Amino acid sequence: MTRKTSRELSLSDFVIPSSFDIRLPRRSPAKAGASSFGGRAAFTILELLIVIAIIIALAGLVLATVGYVQKKGARSRAEAEIAAISAACESYKADNGIYPRGNASGSTSTPYDTDTLNARFGPDPSTYNSASLFLYKQLSGDTNANLQPPAGAKTYFSFKPQMLSGAKDANGNLTSVSYIRDPFGICYGYSTAYQNDPATGYNPTFDLWSVADAKPATNQVQWIKNW
Repeated sequence: MTRKTSRELSLSDFVIPSSFDIRLPRRSPAKAGASSFGGRAAFTILELLIVIAIIIALAGLVLATVGYVQKKGARSRAEAEIAAISAACESYKADNGIYPRGNASGSTSTPYDTDTLNARFGPDPSTYNSASLFLYKQLSGDTNANLQPPAGAKTYFSFKPQMLSGAKDANGNLTSVSYIRDPFGICYGYSTAYQNDPATGYNPTFDLWSVADAKPATNQVQWIKNW
């Protein structure tokens, strides 16, 4: 048998036998209501609803966790600030013989602003401003509350901008102080009511507190305080 050269090969030499079949896999028709993951690219309404529900549930968990962490951080910061301000009050007493006690206006009339604020009855935080402002003036030395302490004024505590509330200029910079603000954006409570009347207040020294995130504000169990 002679071998054909490449030039002698004809098309008939490459014909596939008729007995050789090429079969492609068949896709069974999708049944109504069947999952789209079996052969269709689109989602069914039920699947979309399930996915949306899962996303909403996960988002709720994330938001709840973030809110808890923020509140936990705010409470820790308030505790640290109360401790630091209390230490400053002790230094003030060491120099002046008394704890800060008086009126924000500078008047000497009694009862003082710090005496009338009684923590025992859990007053509305909106009534804390005068006593808080007096405390700021005494500890910062800024007797005019304009962020410019007079020359020679002694400073017992350096308040950070985020700890103060008051008037601001067009650029958002603080120009005057109204009260000392806690991490929850509420005025700190400061009272010397016990010194005026032992039937009021909690400490014979001074009461310093934050109502924090208490709901309602009169719920002292949730307060952050020095008693």
